[in-house]
Amino acid sequence: MVAAADAKNYVSKLGITHDHVVQELGWDEDTDDELRAAIEEVTGTELLDEDSDEVVDVVLLWWRDSDGDLVDTLMDAIGPLADEGVVWVLTPKTGRSDHVEPSEIAESATTAGLTQTTAMNLGDWIGSRLVQPKAGRPRR
Repeated sequence: MVAAADAKNYVSKLGITHDHVVQELGWDEDTDDELRAAIEEVTGTELLDEDSDEVVDVVLLWWRDSDGDLVDTLMDAIGPLADEGVVWVLTPKTGRSDHVEPSEIAESATTAGLTQTTAMNLGDWIGSRLVQPKAGRPRR
């Protein structure tokens, strides 16, 4: 039960709320199923997969060092993202197999036109919050 409570706490830290539409990319057998279930419980809907064409508030990207080119994946991830949406890149924490260096995430984010704002510990994963720059957008 502690893991489920931690997962709900992580969902809160990720800023995911009931009205959010969340797309999940990079699912594999090593992803945190407790976190995934907690997100679905909070939002009240299933996570969308990579084939969805809906506009999303959050992209949850599970990323490992062996997954390929992060810049290309981030470029694909921002396609369905709402203007105020965020991308959370979840990588194995330091010391785990397929760990990704924070500098790689920051460089890839910049190249993809995103800005990293936060990094946080999510159990066996590290979450890096990426947003689209606000500059140049007309204010209403």
